[in-house]
Amino acid sequence: MFFHVLLTSDCNLQCKYCFGESLDDFDEEFGDDIEVDYNLPRTLNYDIEMLNRFCRQDLDCVLTFYGGEPLMQATKLREIMDRITPKYYMMQTNGLLLHKLESKYVNRFHTLLVSIDGEESLTDHYRGEGTYQKVIDNLKLIKQNSYPGELIARMTVMEQTDIEKQVKYLLCNDELSFTSIHWQLNAGFWGNDYNRRNFEEWTKTSYIPGVDALTHFWVDHMQQKGEVLKLYPLLGIANSLLHEEKDCLMRCGSGWINYSIQTDGYIMPCPTMWGMKTYYLGHIKDADPLQLPKVFVQEKPCNQCKILSVCGGRCLYTNITKRWTDEAYSKVCYTVQQLIESIQTEMPRIKQLIKNGQLTLQDFDYVKYNGAEIIP
Repeated sequence: MFFHVLLTSDCNLQCKYCFGESLDDFDEEFGDDIEVDYNLPRTLNYDIEMLNRFCRQDLDCVLTFYGGEPLMQATKLREIMDRITPKYYMMQTNGLLLHKLESKYVNRFHTLLVSIDGEESLTDHYRGEGTYQKVIDNLKLIKQNSYPGELIARMTVMEQTDIEKQVKYLLCNDELSFTSIHWQLNAGFWGNDYNRRNFEEWTKTSYIPGVDALTHFWVDHMQQKGEVLKLYPLLGIANSLLHEEKDCLMRCGSGWINYSIQTDGYIMPCPTMWGMKTYYLGHIKDADPLQLPKVFVQEKPCNQCKILSVCGGRCLYTNITKRWTDEAYSKVCYTVQQLIESIQTEMPRIKQLIKNGQLTLQDFDYVKYNGAEIIP
């Protein structure tokens, strides 16, 4: 099982799509059927030995540090890593404080997901002036200190993003050292933002054509280099199509194999469901990690959708909270449909490369549920 360990709700950035949107949605409510605890401790406040006992019940336990920004609680992070030995450690971080964590800890991470949205001007536009260069400097440092694990660029994309241009930039910039890229649409997380944005036009004129071009580029690279680049939205879907998966659950694993542990020790399906008491699934003091309740997407339109077996429902949080109207959210679903169709169009070429021996099925394998949600 995979568990996000939320070390803190504090963050040292004020990104436009997170902090900025939260200011505009400050008074937005979730509805009477979702009770939210807004008074959770800002930092982890349970006994670490409790987490140790919980993790030891599962031989395949994977712990992913999460926040806020988890490295704002580096002392607690070190304490956990000194006392607990899971199968893997992973972390999602904005990268600004990586230089303050000793290499003996950094080099124990199987996977680091570092938030970066593309080239310097775009990243700084979304995340604050000077952010890009600080992240790059820290990535250079951990590579110099022999970080051996997977380094995933985790992009958040919205209307200012040219997805083809920015993904290729991250792939082709040698000083970045990313082994993999994942991107996530900023869509459906806030209640008031759709009407003030240009989401539909951007997806039709920029994002969808850009993803289509990336898909062709991805397969061209396979043909020319014999290498499957880890572009997770493409890789995960192609993997499913190659293996003819019929019953795909939530692709990120939330609510059935990937859970989150709040700062107070309560377990929830997804880190974005912070404080949603209706969906608490137990507490680490007495829960069995292998017997946690499952939470699935069961409502329309997902349960009647023809691509559910590949999409898996996209996002548990947005399906439950329904911050966007059905009509607005259908624009998100359209981007997923087009993404899948783009990859399906290239499947004959991919299968021929495998048949010719230029690639193998194993080239499309990856560590699932590692924080790359697959469906953007």
